Amino acid sequence: MTSTATDPPTEPAPGVVRAAARRLGRLDATMIVIGSMIGSGIFITSAESSRLVGAPGWLLAAWLLSGLMTVCGAISAAEIASMMPRVGGQYVFLRETFGRPVGFLFGWSNFMVVQTGTIAAVAVAFSKFLGVFAPWVSDKNYVLAPIHLATTGYGVSVTTQQMTALLLIAGLTWTNTRGLDIGAWIQNTFTAAKTAALIGLIVVGCVLGRRPDAAAWASSWWDGAANGWTAAGAQSGLPSWGVLALAMLLGKAMIGPLFSQSAWNNVTFTSGETRDPERTLPFAMITGSAIVVALYVLANLAYVTTLSFDEIQHAPADRVGTALMLKTLGPYGASAMAAAILISTFGCVNGLILAGARVSYAMARDGLFFAPAARLNSRAVPAFALLAQGFWACLLTLPVTVAADAVAGSFKYGNLYNQLLEYIIPADLSFYCLMVGATLILRVRRPDLPRPFRAWLFPLPALIYIGLAGLLILDFVVLAPATSGIGCALVLAGAPVYWAWSRFGGRSGASAADR
Repeated sequence: MTSTATDPPTEPAPGVVRAAARRLGRLDATMIVIGSMIGSGIFITSAESSRLVGAPGWLLAAWLLSGLMTVCGAISAAEIASMMPRVGGQYVFLRETFGRPVGFLFGWSNFMVVQTGTIAAVAVAFSKFLGVFAPWVSDKNYVLAPIHLATTGYGVSVTTQQMTALLLIAGLTWTNTRGLDIGAWIQNTFTAAKTAALIGLIVVGCVLGRRPDAAAWASSWWDGAANGWTAAGAQSGLPSWGVLALAMLLGKAMIGPLFSQSAWNNVTFTSGETRDPERTLPFAMITGSAIVVALYVLANLAYVTTLSFDEIQHAPADRVGTALMLKTLGPYGASAMAAAILISTFGCVNGLILAGARVSYAMARDGLFFAPAARLNSRAVPAFALLAQGFWACLLTLPVTVAADAVAGSFKYGNLYNQLLEYIIPADLSFYCLMVGATLILRVRRPDLPRPFRAWLFPLPALIYIGLAGLLILDFVVLAPATSGIGCALVLAGAPVYWAWSRFGGRSGASAADR
């Protein structure tokens, strides 16, 4: 039987530290939100989105709708975060509202793919841009040549690019085991730097880079056909036509923007280490997400006022941010952009590492993860959970997809974690919906519970988020049924693991009273 938000605290098991120290203030929490959200996506994903919708107006609409979802989700979830400010955040919300199995499936997905896969992906993005300054860091420079795993279509390799990502993950994991203050200092420093860099890109694009041949003036804002776009060209075999086809492609175009704006929930994972969490968490979630959404929309305005729509759609390696700086400031601008992305991805990896391990810690305290993860080290941080997360994230950087190139007589290699993240997108969005929906359910089921923060304009933000997210999930299922199906299978694979852990794993004794 699950405990409720009003259960009295239980005593920790032997060897388990009772509670983490509350060291994170309002600035720290806000920086975790901003730092976890801003990675490399804003500099890259607009290329794919623009190819899908074919007009600058629809590109901005994709970012604005994604931003509306993000802010509405943060406003709604801030209420339940203020009600249950415990380590593990979203895991605790889902466990308390829907039961232990749903909480476990979230934690399982988070550890196996979502958090660790994102850590791996952003760490490799860091390595890619480091290659601009250190060419030996490359996905073609092998330390261990690809080893193909029979006829599975997968293999394992170690390039200098992967090795750099491994060192980054290992280094930031180690620094976060040294204490929360060190992790927070790194997060604050790099978040401030990358926010300044993103503001710099916006100023350069909107002020210095304005050109008459740019998309904002030389392309049709809403008529993709006038820009040479067709729905069939954007996605072959699209099971629709006309306005419905455009609506479906607009939904798909929101994938990049939406997940460039994800991870605003990460600050809830550190709830038990936040001072005055009932007020700090709502402020950080709403303020941080609103700042990032505003910066992202302004960055896309900079793209369309500087680059032609064709240059946005076909930026080399989809690096739209680099294309903007190169066109405006030349080679020095491109180098400055690479440096900015290095700072951005470094801070993003740190934020993801800092927050993510707290979910495994909370699960272990419920007896649903390895028991050592329920313990804090002498510096009051969940060191084992951090190490387990870092180890798995490192492993996810190593596998590669293998595809034969019959024309060239060779093989092409891709990153497995990118594929895993694509699989998990509908499921991950479903967990966000459940978190937002928990606010609605608890208003009905437990109206007596204290609510230090009450969601503004309730229930409108929650209904907007759930409505849009539901349409997007349906859109993904229709446009990419295989990908969506594999994602659901990955989540449901946690069901037998939950059964086994519940039956044989035992309870740590620190359960839901963790604060």
